[in-house]
Parts: sequence; C-alpha cells; structure tokens
Amino acid sequence: QVSLVVNVASECGYTDSHYKALQQLQRDLGPYHFNVLAFPCNQFGQQEPDTNKEIESFARKTYSASFPMFSKTTVSGAGAIPAFKYLIDSTGEEPTWNFWKYLVDPNGKVVKAWDSTVTVEEIRPHVTELVRKIILKKKDEL
Repeated sequence: QVSLVVNVASECGYTDSHYKALQQLQRDLGPYHFNVLAFPCNQFGQQEPDTNKEIESFARKTYSASFPMFSKTTVSGAGAIPAFKYLIDSTGEEPTWNFWKYLVDPNGKVVKAWDSTVTVEEIRPHVTELVRKIILKKKDEL
C-alpha cells in the first residue's frame, strides 16, 4: 500500500480544507492500494486538545473520515514517536505545524514530504502515480 502520513488537528485553520481533501483522496484511491494515516497532534498551537475518542468522533461525523486515525501523539522534537522520527530522518523535514504530509511507498520508503501550506490537491498526482504503479505491477503478475 501507498500511505500518506499526516499530523492532523481539529482546531487548525487548515483543518476543513485538509480533512475534506484527505477524505476525497481516501475515497478515490483507498483502501486496497492506498490509505491516509492520520496522527492527531496537539504540539502546534494546542489545536488538538480533545481526547482520542472525541478527535475520532469529530473527524468521522464532520468529514466522514474513513481512513485510520491513531492516538494523539508527538510528531516533532525529542519526544517524537518512532514512526515520525523515521519520516523526519528519511526526508530531513520535521513538522513545524499541523497537516505535514509524508508520502510513503509500498516498500516503506519515504518518497517526499510537504508542509501545511501545500494542498492535498497538489500532492494528488504524486500519490496517484505510486498507486498506478502498484496496479500495473499486479496486472503484470496476473
């Protein structure tokens, strides 16, 4: 699977546009070859203050989010979880705000990272190309 790993926050100025676009991407390309992997984080501007249950409920009810949502975590600095340490080490790009996005190929290689200002629509061609490669490879194997 191709994964788009994102540190999400419910009360950020980027929340509405990103959640809508992330869910559309999940709907269009997932869940067999692609998944958005959402990691709620309260590190930046304290914009994810709620509990894990409240965060997930908000995303599911407000945006019909169907992608996996993980527990609230730390994505930057000394306390960053191992998954984000790997993403940061692989790209040299450390989240400085909510909605940083990391594209990971099916082999676990981090392809690229984007900051909050880059829209999901701008990233879509990169994701689509990786998913296309998986589908073509499976077709060749048949």
